[in-house]
Amino acid sequence: MKPNRLAPLALFAPILLAGLSLAGCARDRDTTPYPSLAVRPVEKQGFAEPAAKPVVLRPDPALDARIAEITRLLDTIEAEFTKAHDQAQARAAAARGQAVGSDAWLAAQTELATLDEIRARGSAILTEVDDLAIKRAAALKPDYPALIALRERATALTTRQAEQIKALSASLPAA
Repeated sequence: MKPNRLAPLALFAPILLAGLSLAGCARDRDTTPYPSLAVRPVEKQGFAEPAAKPVVLRPDPALDARIAEITRLLDTIEAEFTKAHDQAQARAAAARGQAVGSDAWLAAQTELATLDEIRARGSAILTEVDDLAIKRAAALKPDYPALIALRERATALTTRQAEQIKALSASLPAA
């Protein structure tokens, strides 16, 4: 038998292939297409909100005058509603147990309509106050505390009036 000259190569071929395969996996680390997982400079800055600058509120005489005028209107509406509500309560009490369409029921409905008209005027004032606040915000001016307080008062007034009207209306026979 003749010695096979290729036999030693056949033994080293798998070792050679494995070595070449592993050599293909070895690369220079600087040429990888993936980003580094190290902390970036921007991440060292933190995520806290910057301190807000103090708002300098300048008095607005024209707005203060309008707020005073609207406050007087709200006072008038509130007094008018209180008086009309007392009268409507008396009419509603007289209409309880009466038939729908009776004179007492019609008188109570008329008083409710009067209350609703007064409430509508208060609601229109609330809309005007909202418009003042919107114009101020559109001009990039800071909130005006007196205007905010007026809006809260007008909102509370119209809400309370609507609830009182609803309660009186519910106490009457439904049409």
